[in-house]
Amino acid sequence: MEKKVSKTIVFITGAFVSNSSWDNWKIYFEGQGYTTLAPAWPHKNASACDLRQRQPDAAIASQRLAGLTEYFADIIKALPHKPILIGHSMGGLITQLLLQRGLGVAGVAIHSLQPKGVFTFKYSFYKAGWGALGFFTSSKKSYLMSFREWQYAFTNGMNYEDQKQAYYDLATPESKLLVRDALTYDARVDFNRPHAPLLFLAGSNDNFIPASLNYANYKKYSDKSSITDYRESESRNHYVLGQSTWTEDAEYIAGWLGALPE
Repeated sequence: MEKKVSKTIVFITGAFVSNSSWDNWKIYFEGQGYTTLAPAWPHKNASACDLRQRQPDAAIASQRLAGLTEYFADIIKALPHKPILIGHSMGGLITQLLLQRGLGVAGVAIHSLQPKGVFTFKYSFYKAGWGALGFFTSSKKSYLMSFREWQYAFTNGMNYEDQKQAYYDLATPESKLLVRDALTYDARVDFNRPHAPLLFLAGSNDNFIPASLNYANYKKYSDKSSITDYRESESRNHYVLGQSTWTEDAEYIAGWLGALPE
């Protein structure tokens, strides 16, 4: 197994939200001795409030999964050592795609969007994600999740004031084409290929990416020589990075990373 020669973490943001969702995570892991990066997505290097004011945004609407994956690949290749990759939702899928290319020494997929060929029949997944696909609407216009949709897809189970603050702080417009790309070859993972250690985190209360979908994703990996682990936690919704329990998840990840063989 490749040695972990780097104490660098690249955080990969998911769709619909600002990269500031990693702010507290950066502080935590830097306190653990890591160097961290949480790059903004192309066309999203602004506050969530500013990005919403630009809605609809043609530049954001043009974003595609293949280009976004290459964007992060280029950031990683410019680093002196291969980093640890930690991604949430769409960022979890990108973590999986980059890890299969050998671009990370370890990966953590937090409530990861499914690669091509991984399915769930859970209704909440389709209800939460249907609007973002934007079928029968112009793909040249970006999609902005309404607050009501946000309450269901991201912050279900939280009190109203916390839901409202989370939306104000983080919700951003998104590309419909990018979301649709998760159904295409650009989201394909070779589950038989050896890979760096990979941890899946799932949440029992996530409407958007149900735990059953994360578990199906995890179970697809078949190489016996590679470390692939799974953990489901109670009460986590899709806003897992900002819930009051985020430190428990960060501590678990830090412990998992520290226990990996050199």
